[in-house]
Amino acid sequence: MIDRISRRRVLGGIGAAAALGCAPWAGATATHTLTTTDVHVSDYPTVQAVRWIGEQLAAETAGRLSLRVYHSGQLGRENDQIDMARFGAIDITRVYSGALNNGWPRTIALGLPYLIRSKTQLRALIDGEVGARILAGFEARGLIGLAIYDCGSRSMYNTRGPLRTPADLAGLKLRVPPSDIFLELMGALGANPTPLPFGEVFSALETRLIDGAENNIRSFHSSRQFEIAQFWSETEHSYAPDFLLMSKRNFDALSGDDQQLLRSLAQRSMTVMRQEWDASEARAREAVLAAGVQINSVDIEAFRAAAAPVLARYRAHPEVAPLVDRIEAEAQA
Repeated sequence: MIDRISRRRVLGGIGAAAALGCAPWAGATATHTLTTTDVHVSDYPTVQAVRWIGEQLAAETAGRLSLRVYHSGQLGRENDQIDMARFGAIDITRVYSGALNNGWPRTIALGLPYLIRSKTQLRALIDGEVGARILAGFEARGLIGLAIYDCGSRSMYNTRGPLRTPADLAGLKLRVPPSDIFLELMGALGANPTPLPFGEVFSALETRLIDGAENNIRSFHSSRQFEIAQFWSETEHSYAPDFLLMSKRNFDALSGDDQQLLRSLAQRSMTVMRQEWDASEARAREAVLAAGVQINSVDIEAFRAAAAPVLARYRAHPEVAPLVDRIEAEAQA
């Protein structure tokens, strides 16, 4: 059974660490357990990949280092976890890129609407120069980019009916992550975008605070939102991935060898995550269909045209433009 700790207890570590002028566990000479967080459930592919890192870390350090995983949002929302990592109250967190767009603009490039058109293309970008550039951008603001976990395409689902063209979104209250780009995108498509943390979406659907949301089909299933929103429309408007990040403060407290080991394991965990993702994505689709969810195709060209102004605006951002150019060059090649 997983240990449970309160957010108050974890956040209390920030004050103690600040008073000492060091990371919360700096100077540990014996064994140490790193804290990792995720808002997703225990069997979610990202949680399983991080758990694999912990197993390998413990094996390769003879138990000197290990990981404790707090999944299912036990330590709060993603925005909370980002701040906790930056201040050193937790060590590692898995965060959806939408929650990072405003603070780390390079992450925008991989989530722009209709720029990336397949999981294969996204994985090639993550594994290459584009992924390396984005991960390197975290260090300036207190984080270390360890890995990028691709999580399929994002589509829309709602409680009212099929969405086939942008006109069908008129007035629809759709949940979006707290990211300017997703607010603008859903507005451009004609919806009424409503920013909410992931953990609040089920109750918001249940109480009719919102009419629907957008996400990948694995999250749609694992969060059980399909029980309320029975219409899934394959807009595939974004391939925005997840990021595995570590507190720079706590990373710097590791020895050089331990830093190298952790980076290596994080990169290797991407293969573990992809294997779990591909299998569970297929199972999720089968499960929601069996539960009566109606899946429909959409007029992709109409959605792409409606989203074009958003893509154009963000591709002009000085940190995003070089990455978009690289993405398009690789797609043409």
